[in-house]
Amino acid sequence: MRRPGRLAGAIVALVATLVPLAAEAQVPASALIRDAEIEQLLRDYADPVLAAAGAKRGAVQIILIGDRSFNAFVADGRRMFINVGAIMEAKTPNELIGVIAHESGHIAGGHLQRLREQMANAQILSVIGMLLGGAAMVGTARSGRDSKVGDGGTGAMGIMAGSYELARRSLLAYQRSEEQAADKMALGYLTATGQSPRGLLETFKRFNQESMFKTASIDPYLVSHPLPMDRIANLEEQAKRSPYFDAKDPPALVARHELAKAKLFGFIAKAEEVGRRYPASDTSVPARYARAIIAFRYKRLADALAQIDGLIRERPTNPYFIELKGQILLEFGRPREAIPLLRKAVAMVPGAVPIRVMLGHALVATEDKANVDAALRELSNAVQREPENSEGWQHLAKAYGLKGNEGMASYAAAQASFTAGDYKQAANHAARAKERLPPQSPGWLKADDILNTRPPKQP
Repeated sequence: MRRPGRLAGAIVALVATLVPLAAEAQVPASALIRDAEIEQLLRDYADPVLAAAGAKRGAVQIILIGDRSFNAFVADGRRMFINVGAIMEAKTPNELIGVIAHESGHIAGGHLQRLREQMANAQILSVIGMLLGGAAMVGTARSGRDSKVGDGGTGAMGIMAGSYELARRSLLAYQRSEEQAADKMALGYLTATGQSPRGLLETFKRFNQESMFKTASIDPYLVSHPLPMDRIANLEEQAKRSPYFDAKDPPALVARHELAKAKLFGFIAKAEEVGRRYPASDTSVPARYARAIIAFRYKRLADALAQIDGLIRERPTNPYFIELKGQILLEFGRPREAIPLLRKAVAMVPGAVPIRVMLGHALVATEDKANVDAALRELSNAVQREPENSEGWQHLAKAYGLKGNEGMASYAAAQASFTAGDYKQAANHAARAKERLPPQSPGWLKADDILNTRPPKQP
């Protein structure tokens, strides 16, 4: 599991969320997490639901955010963001699937685009108010009265303030209606896929318990989401009518969910918390997984290797245990030993780009020219599958450097910087690439594209 160095471009400020975000400006770059095992699990959760929502397979990317709060959101019609906290706190796969179904409702309903339109309407209402207020002030001035005192000025300010409040309440009412629509759509998707809506209901009950002391004095017309009790009341009757309300998650899916949770606790939580949650007396596979990871994090190499070796002996067909051992060896400066493990993991899950990038990294880290062609092959494959994979481009630049191809090294470095959002550095690398590559060659043309691409506006 890895955190990319930067976010590839800015995330738009407008989001639709399961619960309100504390700050909706953008996702911090350091918060993005890549992990092949958890990404595959989330895709397996999401694919049936998204298909029921009418989305084409692969059309929606699921992105992990390193935030321990239970939340998820969509920022456009192509990307769904899920906090690791939602996985760590979800007691069952069904709870997380319910969250995904809700967010799929926002995507299928085109809520973000319509919310943009509503925001434009709200701005128009506000502008009209300001114009009316300005007209009142002008009228007051022309009548010879001071607009700062007396009824004329106060009335003008009241028009402007009132129009802003009307616009705000109109927008919030619209957001609440869309949240309720997403809840209803989620129930439909869960029914269509033969899954229980119980998890979605349990999630809202959890939110209600967490917020029960905070909502007593809240004006329900001044929030963007229905209050938890209202959502529960709206959902419960409909949910219990589902023929699948008592359906259970398949045991194999529950086992994968528990492994994903253990992995996240191992990589994110403090050692004390991991020790309490997965004590030495717990000999289950998830507990041993978490303890192997925490040993790795705290640089207890022998302990980490002994524990992961035990897991591999018990589950030799689990590619993610093999990947973890490869990562441990790579990050402890033993890339040659990591390579065969990572090659095996890639062969078992060839579509797992994070593992393929790690294999390319290990091949480059040997600094052995005999491994360069293999590194170029693996990393080129990775960035073709995921053109926005900044880490893959970084290692590809190093591989081209070892090969002595300075033009392509500069081009790959330009792509790495561009996908990481460092547009100035990307332009510098792209200019060097054009100087070193044959004019009109594929790399030269792509470097030229980078130089002529206008960076996205920051929110």
